[in-house]
Parts: sequence; structure tokens; C-alpha cells
Amino acid sequence: MKSFLVIGMGEFGLLLAQKLTALNQDVMIIDENAERIETLSSHFTDAQIGDCTNMEVLKSLGVGNFDICFVAIGENFQASLEITSLLKDLGAKRVVSKAKSGIQEKFLLRNGADEVIYPERICAEKLAIRHSANNVFDYIELTPEYSIFEIPVLPAWMGSSIMSLNVRRKHGVNILAIKNDGKLTPAPGADYVFQPLDHLVVIGKPSDVYKLTNKI
Repeated sequence: MKSFLVIGMGEFGLLLAQKLTALNQDVMIIDENAERIETLSSHFTDAQIGDCTNMEVLKSLGVGNFDICFVAIGENFQASLEITSLLKDLGAKRVVSKAKSGIQEKFLLRNGADEVIYPERICAEKLAIRHSANNVFDYIELTPEYSIFEIPVLPAWMGSSIMSLNVRRKHGVNILAIKNDGKLTPAPGADYVFQPLDHLVVIGKPSDVYKLTNKI
């Protein structure tokens, strides 16, 4: 179990804290809006009211004890910048801050953020890939060169095994898992025979994956 501090209970911060809690992690939430915290306090083990631009407030939280501190403030960039800097000054192990633009991302990184999350850009990029490419259900960019894709099985592959098709050598992609009817088969063996409703989770260069999806 890891421990997380989530600062800012806007929509993004709340969703983040809820998901971390659902994953059985140790989560403390804090926001300066007393009414909001009172509403949420019954859903979180540790909910605090406080203005985190105040160093004394941050000190009282013991920020150095958390594995990750999230600065999930979207509307007040000045506050986000100050809190990010204060967290690092107070010995936070890792600070992940939210940005709403590229310039905000640059400033946050310069002021102590170990990582910056830019949700709008991530969402826009994923939507662009999913809807511009044929037959892509999901997409995760690992590096500019390699990504993970979820794609349907090619009709010509049904009834054949991974080994007989020599997928990696012929098509330049590695099959990480097979999804079928809500069930996941990770690292399928070479003797796995493709079924009509299979979704393939593959890793490879986008250009190689698009060549496959264009055949579907």
C-alpha cells in the first residue's frame, strides 16, 4: 500500500482520490473549501480543510511521509505553482502537478514538479488516435516510437495460432494479451488459437499497427 496526498477537490482531484481509494491505497484529501470537505469526509478516511499555499498548513500534513503528493488544482495556477514549490521545499518525495496548458507544464517542472499531468492533452491525443486510425479501441503511448494498442483480431487470423502466423516477425508487433468477453489472457502462448471475438493488446510502432488495422 502506498500513501497519497491529493490537494484540491475539483473534479479531477476528486476522481483521482476516489480511484486511489478504490485501489485500497492510503489517501488524504485536502481543500480550502470547508463545505466541500465536509461533504466528502464520510467517503475518505482522512479529509482536511486547509489552504495549502500556507507553508504551516503543509508542514502540519507531514508531506515528507507521503509516497506521492498530487497538486490537482486547475483554476488557480498561481496557487498550484506555489504549492508545488513549497512541497519540494518541505521534502516531499514526489510531486505530481496538474496543468491546463503547455506553458503551465513548463513552469511547474521548473518549480519542483517531478511530473506534470495535462489531462486535456492526453485525452485529445487518445481521441485523435482512436478516431483517425481504423479499428483502434484503446491506445497508450509509451515513447514517441512505441505504443500499446487494443485492436480486433484480423478475420484472416481466426482459427490460426500465434506461432503459425509468426506475428512478431511478419508484422513487427508483440501480442501482450488477448481480451475476449471481458476476460483477459496475459502473455498468450505461441499455441494460442485466435477466436472471432478476440481483442488483441499489442505493442509496436504505430505505423506497423496501422498496417494491421487497415486490413480489418
